[in-house]
Amino acid sequence: MSKRVNELYLFDILIAILKIENVSNRYSDAEDLKYDFMSWDTVIREFEIVGEATNILIKNNILDDDSRVVVDFRNLLIHHYFGIDAHEVWDVIHNDLKEFLLLILKKIGFIDKEIYMELIDDLSDEVKHINFIYDYLQGMK
Repeated sequence: MSKRVNELYLFDILIAILKIENVSNRYSDAEDLKYDFMSWDTVIREFEIVGEATNILIKNNILDDDSRVVVDFRNLLIHHYFGIDAHEVWDVIHNDLKEFLLLILKKIGFIDKEIYMELIDDLSDEVKHINFIYDYLQGMK
């Protein structure tokens, strides 16, 4: 396994949150989202990424232990399979995710400018086929 720079985990979280927001915004409520298995699975997978990257960032003292709630939510999703409460997921998306996104953007703002631009360029190239993410990253330049 190759060693990744910690700053990349911040962008992993950013991109995962953008995907969660994009997919969930297509639905009017939790049940509609849950009953579209591809969208539901996408949202759950992206929450897994958010939780894993958050855990790594906590261990590396980039995020403080207050963010452990994100890791705990990821663990709940991973281990409850078909018992996941769609309304709880919907609530997190619509009431908690924005605040966490703001924290991540704040942390991204502390990245050395040269590394920041290199990451933006590399990630933009990787996601150029996902227009809404590509546009978001370009807007960060």
